[in-house]
Amino acid sequence: MSEQELPPWLKEQVSRLQQLQQNLQAIMMQKQQVEVELMETERALEELRKTGPEDTVYKSAGPLLIKSNKEDLLKELGEKKELSNTRVMVLAKQETRVKDNLKEVETKINQMLRTSQGAAGPTVAGSRP
Repeated sequence: MSEQELPPWLKEQVSRLQQLQQNLQAIMMQKQQVEVELMETERALEELRKTGPEDTVYKSAGPLLIKSNKEDLLKELGEKKELSNTRVMVLAKQETRVKDNLKEVETKINQMLRTSQGAAGPTVAGSRP
């Protein structure tokens, strides 16, 4: 069955399936980016905690490094870590929801195909029902 032969209800469901797949891919990419950001923040926090009170610390601001206060950076990185953790949790929930929706649509399409094939009955090659 070519795409032009698909009934409108099936085209709609296939379109929905494709949209959900694209959404899932985008969510997974965002989640991966946030997880990388989270790991970098955790590494920065570890290194910052290793520095002594007399050590000079810098913070990156685009292409610049700016001298900063260790306690301020610890607080800033802690907040960034917390925000990243929250974003990962939200994206994970979205990912689960979209995967569930994908399964529902796939099941619906399969049921529709089985129903339509059963209603059409067996066909002989080269003939039309």
